[in-house]
Amino acid sequence: MPQINVTIDGKNYRMACGDGEEAHLTELATGLDARISEMRRAFGEIGDMRLHVMAALTVSDELSELKRRMAALEAETAALRRQVEGAAAEQAEREGQIARGVTRAAERIERLSQALAGG
Repeated sequence: MPQINVTIDGKNYRMACGDGEEAHLTELATGLDARISEMRRAFGEIGDMRLHVMAALTVSDELSELKRRMAALEAETAALRRQVEGAAAEQAEREGQIARGVTRAAERIERLSQALAGG
């Protein structure tokens, strides 16, 4: 299992990760470090642990909001799929009605043609 070193809030951490995930883990650590630095600038020295917790809560809040939005989009997508399926079924029914109408008209024309030819 690969291990990498990341720096968060000026402290180095050795982290294990899955094969090929090194760059992703480094990117996540860099993002967390940036968020903590931003909060430190905004709130001043309020303690490392408190800053880390605030950063974690901020990330958790964003994740929660994204999950909520994703669930709403999934529900909207499901509703749109149902509408498309309903519209397709309606279209198939209309096409069937048209085909039956055309068939009846062709049969009537055939009967009239035979009646005119025979009569």
